[in-house]
Amino acid sequence: MKIRWHKRAVAQLYEVEQSVLKLSDMPMMGALDPLFAHRKRAYRSIIVRKLNKVVYYVDGGVVHIAAFWDCRREPRNQAAQVK
Repeated sequence: MKIRWHKRAVAQLYEVEQSVLKLSDMPMMGALDPLFAHRKRAYRSIIVRKLNKVVYYVDGGVVHIAAFWDCRREPRNQAAQVK
């Protein structure tokens, strides 16, 4: 079965990818995310396209993308899914 990407979807994916790639140069650019303040890791997040959020943490020289979510959904439920 083929997969066909619409132009809008490709543009949105590109924007997310570009935002995430910036983290390799500026890993601390995201704000510490208060939803994860009680965790051992210092989770940070950046907003992409106003309604989406990339949650990540930095460990050594690696940026770990922990989640990508829709900001319109209940944040506590989404945060519970981040391991």
